[in-house]
Amino acid sequence: MATARATLAAEHRDVTGKKVAHLRHAGRLPAVVYGHGEPSSNVSVDTHEFEQLRRHTGPNALVDLSIDGSKARPVLVSSIQVHPVNRRPLHVDLFLVRMTEELTVDVPLVAVGSSLAVTQHGGTLLHPIESVRIRALPDHLPQSIEYSVESLLDFDTTLHVRDLVIPGDVTLMTDGDDIIAKVQAPRVEEEPVVAAEAAEGEEGEEGAEAGEAGSTESGAATGESTETDEG
Repeated sequence: MATARATLAAEHRDVTGKKVAHLRHAGRLPAVVYGHGEPSSNVSVDTHEFEQLRRHTGPNALVDLSIDGSKARPVLVSSIQVHPVNRRPLHVDLFLVRMTEELTVDVPLVAVGSSLAVTQHGGTLLHPIESVRIRALPDHLPQSIEYSVESLLDFDTTLHVRDLVIPGDVTLMTDGDDIIAKVQAPRVEEEPVVAAEAAEGEEGEEGAEAGEAGSTESGAATGESTETDEG
């Protein structure tokens, strides 16, 4: 059974550039709608409505966009520009899609379960890649792909992209040999060697001092023997 798509209302805007600041102050988020060779349209959406939509939908969720009350058309949120400090959205790109044309997107990976190599052997679970690229029709795009890490029983086992379970109507684009998860062995702390090194150093210094003393005494004896010979 198909799930009803989220909706979003937009309004055309003539204001561009730095002048869009007053739109944001008024609770409107600047946006651009583009795609399929159509001229891009400058619009704005309600900031609060957009944030609620993003909070309740996945990254590849289709949204029915209506501009100035016109018939809604499906779009994908292509990119979001956010404020570097407060992380609030500053601008959004909305990509018009055709339901009969496949799209290529990145889908986040979600690890589930627990690994014995982590829970019993103290390892650290690593995720070399956190998303894969796939191709599918717009209404078949997965929001995420889950995989279990329970097979990671030791530090030699790895999970690869080829181990993922991909829906039949989705084409995987990422190399199957790429590693998606492995467990790093805990770092083995070396025994303290400072005291031992210090003791060895002291013994070495004592030996050197003894050697120097022996050398001096030997030299003096030699000198004395020479003087005796001369006499």
